Amino acid sequence: MTDPARLSPRARHATLAPALLAIGVFLVLPLLLVPVASFMEANPWGGVRPAFSVDAYIQVLFEEDFTGELVFNDAYPRIVLRSILLAAVTTLLCLLAGFPVAYVIAMQPKARQGILLLLVTVPFWTNLLIRTYSWIMILRDEGLINNSLEAVGIIDTPLRLLYTNGAIAIGLVYTFLPFMVLPIYAAIERIDRSLIEAAHDLYANRRAMLRRVVLPLAKPGIAAGAVLVFVPALGSFVAPALLGGGKHLMIGSLVQAQFGASRNWPFGAAISLILLAAVLAVLLWQARRQSRGEELQL
Repeated sequence: MTDPARLSPRARHATLAPALLAIGVFLVLPLLLVPVASFMEANPWGGVRPAFSVDAYIQVLFEEDFTGELVFNDAYPRIVLRSILLAAVTTLLCLLAGFPVAYVIAMQPKARQGILLLLVTVPFWTNLLIRTYSWIMILRDEGLINNSLEAVGIIDTPLRLLYTNGAIAIGLVYTFLPFMVLPIYAAIERIDRSLIEAAHDLYANRRAMLRRVVLPLAKPGIAAGAVLVFVPALGSFVAPALLGGGKHLMIGSLVQAQFGASRNWPFGAAISLILLAAVLAVLLWQARRQSRGEELQL
């Protein structure tokens, strides 16, 4: 095999050409079409008209009243804030549930770790729609939870569990929990066990050992898991649409509606760019924190 370092610049560029072409066609070009569409006029029958317009961005915050004047409309900002809040709650719940699971798996013998990690990833083998519909069967008025509570006499009438923000949060946590467990497990598994033994030798109890040894060393995994959960949860569509019943819109549902029934492609593209900007802001914030942490270590 030829060493890539010995290739001429022209040969190296030729070897990279297929990958760069694929990235440009399937990633860069679609992303460039989104901002272009957001600055065009909406076609009532779908698509866009080739005419420059900023109406899509004005529509995010304002609407016209009966006199034709622009007035502030808080409907779409509330959807954005709801999406950010639910994504943040999902990230926090995944962290609270995922850290103990990752820690227990990392402390097991190597042979057992593989089996436990397999169990964590098993839900990915099932279609997301089927997994989400299973929560509808559990949370509905005649579902497993309400029927069980009525059978033991705790409640007389069914609890309203489905089509709420809580149901959406449950669906998001169930969907993205493995994204939190796996990075934290990878970080804890790399911790030198002698450090944990030294903490016990210095009479540290389990809580002190977790707080002073495991948590500081697991921070990169926690940060990676938080990003892997928050970013897709922010733009999630399936769980809000099915478990929210269309009553609690999130950004993903709003974008789908604009490209579907509303036929307002420029506005859907503008919302997509806002979502993309939020995701990039989170990623840049995480990258900046990580670089600062590396500088402090040096």
